[in-house]
Amino acid sequence: AAFRDEHALTPRDRVLQFASIGFDTSAEEIYPCLASGAALALRTEAMLGSTGEFLGRCAEWGVSILDLPTAFWHEMVLRLTAEPVSLPPSLRLVVIGGERALPERLAAWHARGGGGVRLWNTYGPTESTIVATWCELTAEIAERSAAGEVPIGRPVPGARAWVIDPEGGLAPQGIPGELCVAGPGTARGYLGRPGLTAEKFVPDPWSPEPGGRMYRTGDLVRRLPSGDLEFLGRIDHQVKIRGFRVELREIEAALGEHPGVAEAVVAAREDTPGDRRLAAYVVPRRPEEPPAVPELRSFLKARLPEHMVPAAFVTLEALPLTPSGKVDRRALPAPGGRSRADREEDVVTPRTSSEEAVAAIWSEVLGVGRVGAMDNFFELGGHSLLLPQVLHRLRTAFQVEVPLRALFDEPTVEGLALRVEEILLEEIERQLAEEDDVAG
Repeated sequence: AAFRDEHALTPRDRVLQFASIGFDTSAEEIYPCLASGAALALRTEAMLGSTGEFLGRCAEWGVSILDLPTAFWHEMVLRLTAEPVSLPPSLRLVVIGGERALPERLAAWHARGGGGVRLWNTYGPTESTIVATWCELTAEIAERSAAGEVPIGRPVPGARAWVIDPEGGLAPQGIPGELCVAGPGTARGYLGRPGLTAEKFVPDPWSPEPGGRMYRTGDLVRRLPSGDLEFLGRIDHQVKIRGFRVELREIEAALGEHPGVAEAVVAAREDTPGDRRLAAYVVPRRPEEPPAVPELRSFLKARLPEHMVPAAFVTLEALPLTPSGKVDRRALPAPGGRSRADREEDVVTPRTSSEEAVAAIWSEVLGVGRVGAMDNFFELGGHSLLLPQVLHRLRTAFQVEVPLRALFDEPTVEGLALRVEEILLEEIERQLAEEDDVAG
């Protein structure tokens, strides 16, 4: 109801369902739309091939509202500023959420003319039923956020948001504290987890109704003079990766079960702004025989969902420690070449010009060093939100359209290079056939 009323949805609107049906954001797209008599347009896989294809199809369908993962919006803004593509004339509203919005992308959005389309930033753990706070990202807010963080806004109608200090009281304006959310959207708890429910869902002393509860998000925020909330990070070891909440200790515990691992620490790194990835740091039980990276990756894939498998693995002789004996996470080295060197298998040097071009594209997009002909895009840390970048660079390098499906069917440098060569030959044959038709 809050989404429908604030954004004035009517039967004339067309909303794109971008999120998977298994992701809670899909409910934010589906139900306000259908409850308003609007039309729901279902995204296709082919739409992710390029920003031009995505926006072109949205224009064709007359989409008026887009609800996008922040990471996808980041890439879209980048392409809007670098390519001759434009927003659909039917588009009036873009809603983003899932992770931190970059101030530089927000500035580029308004500089590119996106100001004609309303842009809203949203925040909310699943326990608050999708969205707890929101904020319209106006040009004024973009200017204020240029040297800091993009705000996550104020509570949606009906919700409450408290910034709690370590003593359990309300933190003053500007003072960091844990964000607690409450209201009718608050979940009842965790199924079959009474201990965790009691820890996270606690009485709300400021509730206007007796017996009110609030959810402790574990997020560190502060309230700005404007009244908006600013996200500062986590107070525990939970992070967000591509919209998924990830408990680092859960990955560390899984790694610790490997017989060749003595100690393990997992960190979320953002060496490239807007591209947060997991990196695992492993101390082997037998330094002379460290477990191979593919072995560790396969071990975790059998125990954890895909988004919890680190993109990089670094072998260390010992974990860096603080003077008090705790792991010094700030002293953990950046991945990259180090994790590649730790792999037991030999890196096969690209053998053709096509393989060299594909390897160079992967190296640039993934931020890794040497990429071999047999390397797998997804095992190097690639994910679906990076595919539009890869397709754009392939189009620029080879001057042909490579279908999105090709990157899933041929995830290795060797396989994709061969597929690109096939597409090039098909294009040459098509052009020759056209010339024969003209000559005839």
